[in-house]
Amino acid sequence: MPTKILIIEDETAAAVNLQAILREVAPNHDVLAVLESIEESVEYLSDEQQQRPDLIFMDIHLADGESFHIFDKVEVEQPIIFITAYDEYALRAFKVNSIDYLLKPINKEDLRRALDKFARLTGIERNNYQQRVNSMLSQQAEAEIPAPTEEQPTERVFLVHYKDKIIPLNIDDVAYFYTSNERVTATTYSGERYTIDRTLEMLQASLPGNEFFRANRQFITARKAVKDIAVWFGSRLALNLTIDTPEKIIISKARVPEFKQWLTSFHP
Repeated sequence: MPTKILIIEDETAAAVNLQAILREVAPNHDVLAVLESIEESVEYLSDEQQQRPDLIFMDIHLADGESFHIFDKVEVEQPIIFITAYDEYALRAFKVNSIDYLLKPINKEDLRRALDKFARLTGIERNNYQQRVNSMLSQQAEAEIPAPTEEQPTERVFLVHYKDKIIPLNIDDVAYFYTSNERVTATTYSGERYTIDRTLEMLQASLPGNEFFRANRQFITARKAVKDIAVWFGSRLALNLTIDTPEKIIISKARVPEFKQWLTSFHP
């Protein structure tokens, strides 16, 4: 019998890459669905008409929050292989509770190791997964950092490295911020790229919310850089900017209402 797999991942490129590697190292599997948000995941797992997965690949950071919140809303009985781009405090909890995880970018050997571990689990061990997840969530809650608030001050200028100098970069010149392989860059309207010594989360907290929008885990876009919007499959949106981007900017279904409100209520 093929292993039924559910993928919860909001980054399109990462989901496509995971499925490609799965086809190579575990051809006897069936991907039931690829979900992008907490909302979609809760809806799927709560629907008794949906096929039950044998195994779930779950990204930690989704478009509408941390995937841990899924467990607050629905009971998840299946084993989880977590996916993350950051080797941080949460991973220690995964190890303690024998819950496997994969670091991005995912490679074949790590995926094969995780699937082998899944295959070795006994029925009793699988039934204990919910208890292990709950224990992990308790540890996560103790270390969780509060989300940034609107009262935090915004910044108009960042200091960036350019060749052998440090120069000021005004946010009015930035079309978008992009992260890839844990490296964040700011791209200007003239196409110049500068490395930013901050995460997108830090930038999101310091940028003016009426001018910049966190489109997804990889992009923060400037309002005036938005050229047009295309309707994408799965009730998502695709943003086209006035300059080229390294990959398509997708707004997940869960974040479409927030994006539309931000776009229509913008005041310079």
